[in-house]
Amino acid sequence: MFPRGLILAIALGVIAGPLFGIFLYEFGIEEQLVYVDGTSLSVVTEKTDFKLGEPITIKIVNSGTDELGFPDTSYGLVIKQLDSIPIYSPISSQVISKLESHEEVEFVWNQLKNDETQILEGAYKISVKAITIEEEIIEKIVTINILK
Repeated sequence: MFPRGLILAIALGVIAGPLFGIFLYEFGIEEQLVYVDGTSLSVVTEKTDFKLGEPITIKIVNSGTDELGFPDTSYGLVIKQLDSIPIYSPISSQVISKLESHEEVEFVWNQLKNDETQILEGAYKISVKAITIEEEIIEKIVTINILK
């Protein structure tokens, strides 16, 4: 038969493992989107690691209480390589766009460059620029990884 100490250790591990996992999940995850008073811009993706060819949903959120303006209908969205070379920006018209407090807009990127060629695996920056009510430009950058 098995020693009592081994049975006790296994039983303790079976009980403690899920409890510890729930604790870390509930209290250890930092919020990706936090609303604040004043001017704030957020860029949110559902995760940071994507498979090559997987569609990427990008949300641009006015996470502050002040209105944000954008120079066109792409809401200032540009996807760049890590060396800051732009590879993709949505087709847009030169119409001033606005996001009120807590409003959001969503784009889906199919991992193609503007010339319709597939990107390679690696790290990419999602950059969004907005104009505040004080006529200042703010920028939010999020880095994602494309894996095989």
